[in-house]
Amino acid sequence: MGQLLGEFQCRMDEKGRVRLPSSLLRQLNELGGYNLVINRSVDKCLMLYPKVVWDKIKVEVDKLNPYVKKNREFIRYFYRGATELSPDSAERILLPKALLEYAEIDRDLVLFAYNNKIEVWSQANYDALIGEEKGDDFSDIGEDILGSLNDV
Repeated sequence: MGQLLGEFQCRMDEKGRVRLPSSLLRQLNELGGYNLVINRSVDKCLMLYPKVVWDKIKVEVDKLNPYVKKNREFIRYFYRGATELSPDSAERILLPKALLEYAEIDRDLVLFAYNNKIEVWSQANYDALIGEEKGDDFSDIGEDILGSLNDV
């Protein structure tokens, strides 16, 4: 199974629809098709999963013991707002209004694809998180995490 990769600046129309970039659609097709699920992320963004990936993650979440309070809270948060999506004939997906409000997305957004998922960020929040001034932080983090690896 392939992987998703890329950073895409997009603009949402007044109805909440976003046209998926053609290179991202090709990657999604390689992962199993255009059926998607979107939900809230643990960060102030949304997480867009190919349905085949969502189904695997869902199996793991469903194994959590609901009699443990933290598990119940996580399960509720994980499923809260989860919505199935499929692109229309113009290759657009309609993002749910409640999820847009949660992620503070108005018009300009970023689709950040990695591994088998896509983070959906407001452009402003993404820029604040990943902005150019963060380059030194990235260098320090890279050294802390990868600095001891010999084969990188």
